[in-house]
Formats: sequence, C-alpha cells, structure tokens
Amino acid sequence: MFTYRVTVSTGTSEYSGTNNYIYVVLVGEHGCSERTLLDRPGLDFCRAAVDDYEVVCKEDLGQLHFVQLEKQRFWVEDNWFCRHVSVECPNGQTFHFPCQSWFIGDVVISIPEGSGKKVCNGDPVFDHHRKKELQERQAIYRWMTWQPKIPRCIDAQSPKDLPQDVQFDNTKRSDFENSLQYALIELSLKKLVTKLSTSWLDLEDFKSIFWGVKSPVAEYVMNHWKEDWFFGYQFLNGPNPLLIRSCTKIPDKLRISEDMVVPFLKGGTSLQEEIEKRRIFLVDFSILDSIPTNVIQGKKQYLCAPICLLHQNPDGNLMPIAIQLNQTPGEGNPVFLPSDPELDWLLAKMWVRSADFQIYQISSHLLRTHLIAEVLCVATLRQLPSLHPIFKLLMPHMRYTLEINTRARGQLISKNGIFDQVVSTGGEGFLQVAQREYVKLTYESLCLPEDVCSRGVEGIQDYFYMQDGLRLWGIVQRFVSSIVDRFYDGDLQVTSDTELQAWITEICEEGFPSAPKLGLPSSFQSKGELVTFLTMGIFTCSAQHAALNQGQFDWCAWVPNMPCSMRQPPPSTKGNVTMEYIMESLPDIRQSCIQMAITWHLGRRQPDMISLGYYEDQYFTEEEVKKMIQDFQVELEVLEQEIEERNQGLVLKYEYIKPSNVENSITI
Repeated sequence: MFTYRVTVSTGTSEYSGTNNYIYVVLVGEHGCSERTLLDRPGLDFCRAAVDDYEVVCKEDLGQLHFVQLEKQRFWVEDNWFCRHVSVECPNGQTFHFPCQSWFIGDVVISIPEGSGKKVCNGDPVFDHHRKKELQERQAIYRWMTWQPKIPRCIDAQSPKDLPQDVQFDNTKRSDFENSLQYALIELSLKKLVTKLSTSWLDLEDFKSIFWGVKSPVAEYVMNHWKEDWFFGYQFLNGPNPLLIRSCTKIPDKLRISEDMVVPFLKGGTSLQEEIEKRRIFLVDFSILDSIPTNVIQGKKQYLCAPICLLHQNPDGNLMPIAIQLNQTPGEGNPVFLPSDPELDWLLAKMWVRSADFQIYQISSHLLRTHLIAEVLCVATLRQLPSLHPIFKLLMPHMRYTLEINTRARGQLISKNGIFDQVVSTGGEGFLQVAQREYVKLTYESLCLPEDVCSRGVEGIQDYFYMQDGLRLWGIVQRFVSSIVDRFYDGDLQVTSDTELQAWITEICEEGFPSAPKLGLPSSFQSKGELVTFLTMGIFTCSAQHAALNQGQFDWCAWVPNMPCSMRQPPPSTKGNVTMEYIMESLPDIRQSCIQMAITWHLGRRQPDMISLGYYEDQYFTEEEVKKMIQDFQVELEVLEQEIEERNQGLVLKYEYIKPSNVENSITI
C-alpha cells in the first residue's frame, strides 16, 4: 500500500470556507487513486484552514499530473475557495497544485501540477486539459463593446455578472460600498452636500469641507495652490505627470512675442536661447477643443482647451510664463501673463487646472491604466491556460480589475453617474474626450522610457515621477526578463508558442480595434519584444496606476486647485475678473462635496492592498522562480530605501511610486 499526504489550503477571505463534502482523486502517470472523502464535513475547510489528509493507494502512482477535487452539497449549498493543494508522495517527493478558484455548486475541478508548461513543450498529458480550460473560459469571459472607438471590455453589466473568481471578496466589497457612503454622510452631517447649486461665497469657505481624513499633501496644496512655482510643480509630480513636454518651437496658435515673456526669464536670456537649452516646456490641452459641455441641474457648464508655456528657471522651479485659454488665437482669446492683474492670472491658472482634471481622469487615469489593464486581463483569461508561465506571471497583476472597471461603467461614468452629476465633461463630452485620446494612443507612450524620450523631458529637474518611474521600470523589466529566460530558450520558442501568439493577436484585434496609431505587435518575434510588452503591462497595472490614482485626494480635495467643472465662461478680456466672478465660476457646494468625497473614496490606500512584488496567491511552484521573485523584492526594497532617503530632504515628499505604496494590480 502507498500512502499520500494531501494538504489543502482554504482561502483567507470571508466566507471562503465550506461545510460541504470534499472528495479527492490523485491522477498520476501510472493511474488514479480511489475517490476519497476528505475527513468530516462541516468541521474541516474553514476559512484560512490548512487541512492534512491521507490517501491510500494500492499502487505507486508515479509522477502526479492532476489533483481532482469534487464538492458536493451537505446540508445546504456552501461555496468554497481553494487556494492550493500539495501532495507528498511515499518517496518524499512533493507536488504542488495551485488552484485559486471558487467551487460553486456540485462540481468537479481538475487542478494540474503547478510547474509552468508551454503548449510548444509538446506534453500530451496536459494538452486536453489546457484546451478544455480555454474553451470553458472563453464561454464565460466574453468581449463587449461598451462604447464605440474605445478599448473593448468584459461582457458584464454589473459585478454580479462576473464569474466569482474575479469578483471582489466580501470584505473588499463591503469596504468599497461603505467608504463612499461614509464620506457623503460626513459631509451631510455638516449640511453641505444638500445645498444643491449654492455657490461658495469666498475661497476660504472651501475649508469647511476639509474634514478628518485630510492628508498632509492636501493641506500643503490648500496653503500653496496660488503660487506659480507650485502650479508648475504639479505638472511634474502632481496627479497627472504625463502631459508636459519640451517646447522646441512656439506653436503658431500661441500668439506670444519675445517681449511678452522675456521679463519672466531670469538671467537676461532670450526665449530662443531658453528653447535651445531645453528649458521651455509646453502643456497643450488641444484634445478638449470644441468638446460639448455638461448641463448640471439645468445649468450649463464650461470648458476650455488651454495652452500653457512654462520655463524652468535657474532655481529649478518650473514657472508658468504664458497661458492662452483656447486654441484659436485672436480677439476674445487673450494671452494671460504673470504680470496681469492678480485675479486675472489666478483665474487663468484655475482654467488650466480644471482642464487638467478632465484629461487626468479620462485619458491618463481611465484610458491609460484601467482600460489597458482590462484588455490584458480579458485576453489572458481567454487565451492563456493556468499552466502557462505567462498566465502565472500576469494573474497577480489582474486582481479585482474586472470588477472595479465594471463598477466604474455602472456608477462613475454611466449615464447619471458621478461624472454626469458634477464634471464639465459629463454626458457626451466624456466619451468624445476618451475617443479622441484613444485614436492618438501609442504603444510608445505606454512604455515609460520611450515616452520620456519622446516628450523630451529627460533633463527636467526634480521630476520625481520620471526618476522613480524609470528606476521601477528597470526593476520590473529585469524581473520579467528573468522569467522569460527561464521558460524560453530562444526566439524560436517564442514564435512557436501558439497560445502566446493567440494572446497578443487577441489583444490587438479584439481588445484594441480601430486604434490607428497604437502600434502594438500583432505577434511576438523575439524574447525582447515579449519582455518589453510584459513590462509595459505589469508597469501599467501597478506603478503607472499608483502614480495616477493615489494622488486624487491629495490634489483634488482642495477644489480650487483642480475644479471638476467651471460654471461661467472663461474670460475673453483682461482686467475685469472679480472675486465674485471666480466664486461663480468654481464648482458649487454640492459639486465640491462630491468631488472631495469621490476622490477620497477612490484615491485612498486599500485595506487589503498587496504591494508590488508580493504574491499571496502563489501561481509559480518552481524553486528557481521563487528565487527570482525574492531577487525582485530585494531590488524593490533597495529602491524603497533610496526614495525614503531622497524624501527626507524634501518639504513635499513624492511617494506615489515608492514600492510599498504601489499595488500589484488595479483594484480601485
């Protein structure tokens, strides 16, 4: 007789355990064990339990290929989440079977041995399993076109339509649904959120919605938002550090002369000299030109498409030197300068910050992280079986992404959702901005080193997003390269991996239709191409999202710094701006309350966050790969220390891409 020791790990989240019957069959190269009941129903398989059992066989099963688990109803139906199974054989060898799946109803699931295996390895034992698994997944994970001319998404109208394996667990769901209510109730207790379309009377009045969860950065913003150096700083290390680019030539549509801006260039230099020295930078919001604006509670909202010229002075500060609020030069579209009346210049900067809010939320945050990640996730679930090493590499970076995006489509950017209620691009404007950005989207802009180079911003001082991001990109790339080297001996193995090629083809053809400038590879011809694409995917799902998402509350809670909407048209002349006009332009009390509440809700650190490089759900079983993960973690810890040491010398710390603050996946 041969005795096998079977260890079964149950999930740690709420309601992961079960009181149903669990049976096991071990499948090896020499045969199968008998169907064996695993101990006492109702007493084992509790939440977070690790239960040990013995399975006795008449013959040696040899190398184990599968563990077949079966769940049957006991008294009542009770779903079960299985994390992992390991089996110690009579000869002392241990086989691992990562599961990470819900067992729903009376069901039998075959779990393959956990070593990464490509289809091109030609292992017939697993061929049928991987084909059957993909057929089943393709039936339940389907593509949907939510809106035309943007990336496609998962076919789900609500989170309940998603398979339970990709839904929030109960603790996450409860926290998500209660946190926004907490913020709104807090504001309601102050009798603010109910004041509908009432305007604030003075800028100081915005302090009344600063409450117990305000952050140090948000307070700093409140105290310094009017200062020119701080206005420029936000394009580098604020919520949207992706827009600024080097200005090699003043665009014809920006009607400025040398005499207009020279007074603001320190050191007796000329505009052309500063351009040649790459000290002049441009932020152009042309994508917003002629976008239709929202109507909120019967009142028209306003939007402009500014052009902002900035200069990095000898002190290292990035200073605005000219702002034109619309794209077409001419009468009624003056160029605002730092020497203009104080309120004129302040309002011009507010209009830029409001435009930045629109691009930040729609293009940089939603399109370039959430929607990119969703395409990768759906394609991975449809085209890569659980045995595939790239599936094992990517799945920790896909956690909860499908549900958070489904919730966004149903609650945030839906008809009558949050965007429609408070934002100037709500309604038709939101979709048009997303469509315009999607048409312009390039693979190059998703790869940070190439994006930095194409924007010509390598030389900007104190651009901490760039500095930390490039370091983190390199660390991720080295880790990905080590994994790819482990499973692919050369380029030929990449080109002959039919599952991998089907995956990238589906991403291009199904996930990103009608994207003329995207330039993704439709197939992989080398290991290098694969490494770059995987690095982009993991970086987008982790570091890029962290850089954009975590600053929402910090930079948007003080509403005048980043208004979600403007309620009066932009000034068409100089010298007529009053504080009363500014207050009538800024979001009203209700809009402000919702802006602050939603940015806190979406930007706060998640209670169940898993930091980049730490994999609670272990998909890889190879000791060699586990060592690679440890090396990855060591590099991340070194970067963590470097950032902390750098930040000690800063009044305003930049911590959004500090590895411990970067979540593995897009979960919020």
